[in-house]
Amino acid sequence: MVTTEESRADNNTQMLPARPAPSPPQQPRGKDCLLCSGLPASVLGDVSAPAPHALTSASLTDPVLHTLLLGSTDHSSSIPPRMRCQDPRQCGQKLVRRQPLKPRQRSEIPVTRHLNILHLVVLGVGSTLGVGVYIVVGEVALFVAGPAIIISFLVAALSSVLSGLCYAEIGTRILWTGSVYRYSYISVGELWAFIAGWNFILSYIIASASVAKAWSSTFDSLIGNHISQALQKTFFQYMPDYLATYPDFVALAMVLLFTGALALGARQSALITKVYTGINVLVLIFIMLSGFFKGDLHNWKLTEQDYTSITPGSGGISSLGPLGFGGFVPFGLDGILHGAATCFYALVGFDAIVTKGEEALNPRRSIPWSILITIFICFLAHFGVSAALTLMVPYYLIHPESPLPQAFLYIGWDVARYVVAVTTLCALTFRLQDIFFPIPEVIKDMAHDGLLFQGLASPWKVFARTRTPIMAIMSSGSLAGLLALLFKFSDLLNLMSIGNLLVYSLVAFSVLVLRYQPEQNLSRKEEIDISECEASPLETIPEAGTSNILKTVWYPINTFPTQESGRIIYGCTLLLVLLLTILGLILAQWPSQVFSGDPGLTTVAVLLLLLITGVTVIIWRQPQDPTALYFKVPALPVLPLVSIFVNIYLMMLITHRTWTQFGVWNAVGFVIYFGYGIRHSLAGNNHQQPPASTSQTLDKNIPDAEPS
Repeated sequence: MVTTEESRADNNTQMLPARPAPSPPQQPRGKDCLLCSGLPASVLGDVSAPAPHALTSASLTDPVLHTLLLGSTDHSSSIPPRMRCQDPRQCGQKLVRRQPLKPRQRSEIPVTRHLNILHLVVLGVGSTLGVGVYIVVGEVALFVAGPAIIISFLVAALSSVLSGLCYAEIGTRILWTGSVYRYSYISVGELWAFIAGWNFILSYIIASASVAKAWSSTFDSLIGNHISQALQKTFFQYMPDYLATYPDFVALAMVLLFTGALALGARQSALITKVYTGINVLVLIFIMLSGFFKGDLHNWKLTEQDYTSITPGSGGISSLGPLGFGGFVPFGLDGILHGAATCFYALVGFDAIVTKGEEALNPRRSIPWSILITIFICFLAHFGVSAALTLMVPYYLIHPESPLPQAFLYIGWDVARYVVAVTTLCALTFRLQDIFFPIPEVIKDMAHDGLLFQGLASPWKVFARTRTPIMAIMSSGSLAGLLALLFKFSDLLNLMSIGNLLVYSLVAFSVLVLRYQPEQNLSRKEEIDISECEASPLETIPEAGTSNILKTVWYPINTFPTQESGRIIYGCTLLLVLLLTILGLILAQWPSQVFSGDPGLTTVAVLLLLLITGVTVIIWRQPQDPTALYFKVPALPVLPLVSIFVNIYLMMLITHRTWTQFGVWNAVGFVIYFGYGIRHSLAGNNHQQPPASTSQTLDKNIPDAEPS
């Protein structure tokens, strides 16, 4: 029996006219494709050839298909297959594309220069002194270096000086960009810029979390540790070993409070910063004088008898255990170097000086000197406080989370304890305010450039008056609050240090590459045409060309940089970074085997040194950029390479757990970049003149530019 539906189908079939045999579908030409329309001929190729995707107006009659294929009426965001990476060379070009140095409006240029060296030093000291001098000294002295923490700060200060000099040159090249992310994007390329910006965000988020935890610990110590004891009793059994012993709800509340204030349009105050810096310095001087007055040199010469004579009631320490071997260097040279890796964070903050370069009087002189003076003052502060603390209290009795107030309690100065605790709270509060402001700005810049999600740069309508990027503020504040709630303070310190060391290594890398790069005055279209010609499979490289390249490596014929010498420098610098990383890993993980004459490791280390020396000589023989700058790093290329090596070596000393956490953060970043940023980057759509690596970096609108 035939059903009603089947009979209706048969009737409909009979009513249809005879249909001719279908012919093979003709793909539309490239010029007729809606995705390809409007693209330049250099990208489309042969417009009469069939398009590989066959998307015409007939394909868009169905609104559902229209939405699926194009997403919206804005066809500019569609990416045809011709625009995707077809070979590794094209993908590599996307990774190193640079952002143009756009001219500013006259309203964006400061009318007058009014900042002298004193103003810049006050700014730098205020941005540097904070959690390091109040908290890091206790953590490192107790668990890592002992009284030898003062040597750890000396090593960290030397590394900071090298990084500061590199930062001074890269900052005076582009006086008004403000962040390492922007410097890297303009100078060395998009991938390096993303790495710098992503880790800059990490450093500041973790800095805010660590300062909040330090504030919580100081406040808890001031009221008798009642909060920590209650929370530890309740949550200790539920917390895994890799997290804190209890959730720090006070630190979370501090982060959320400042996040909300920033979202509502709070602004920094220069007057408050100056007042805070003055009070901070006075209190630190008082702490140093108190320590030298009440200190005991015997605390720098502790023996095993001093450990065994301690009763459980005074600290619970009855053997050496993990607290070293006594004396001034209880943890040995290894402890000093590990301490330097952590102490490096305490000296970070001088980059705030470079952001004010265009407002400085005589930037060529004031910026480098201000950076050096800031690092020296901050080193003296950390050196003096560390010495005073370890003289007042045996290092194994130092309170790790509230060292200074507890030290005054130990020597019996109760009033001074409360004064120092309250001052510490004020200093940490102001420091937390300073840390929060740069985070959303960098996130907003990266989102505007297309490397992060565009929604992070858009203010909500209700906050349109303040023009604050709410999504950037809320996302960074939420992550900082989560870290402050759950992570150990020591893990946060190490994670901050490794992030800052990587960022400053990228700065030294940028200085080294930029000094040897030629001027680039090609238009965007000319650059595309040249790259297409270079990528042509029909091109053959003559033997003479290869021979000339090899000769250029050792005997450059030009006295000024060329495209060829620039590529040599870029490749040699990348090779040096790889060699320095391997050498730093060997020296950090197997130092005793290397210096005791182990045949294998010693041979590898010597070969690495020979290769590093040879590649450095190649770089040294290449012509440098003669562009006049406000400041240039001396002893190029040695000084930036030493800075990179010291930073890498200190990174290799940081714990494996920190490296795992650091790897997870950067893995997430690479997923975002390669999944979103590389396709949405505005640098790929920019048809303006690309940035010159040399002559265009000086702002022509800034008066009184001085040559170097």
